[in-house]
Amino acid sequence: MSGLANKLESLYLPKKEYPNFKVGDTVKVHYRIVEGDKERIQPFEGVVIRIRGGGMDKTFTLRKESYGVGIERTFAYYSPNIEKIDVVKHGKVRRSRLYFLRKYKGKEAAGKIREIKAWELKKKQ
Repeated sequence: MSGLANKLESLYLPKKEYPNFKVGDTVKVHYRIVEGDKERIQPFEGVVIRIRGGGMDKTFTLRKESYGVGIERTFAYYSPNIEKIDVVKHGKVRRSRLYFLRKYKGKEAAGKIREIKAWELKKKQ
């Protein structure tokens, strides 16, 4: 049954092309917000702490700290409200879930993720 479900799901997957990002990367998501009859684009920049699911069910969670308060937001990967996704910087981590970052504030949390420079990324490929 799952083979049939996968085939049907692949027919209805939106043809959105986002840059490849993984857990540990800092990402900026431009999200469309509708308030009454007005609509605006709001950017949300944070560290990817989790990617889960697959196909239409794929989601990712970003975490940022704003005025000393930690904010986490989960986005559906194929949401029609996502305008675009920009990768700000690539990070190297050894975990698939970065929930331990919740204990740290500000630069302490940023120090736990090693940044991958652009030239290192090209050398890897």
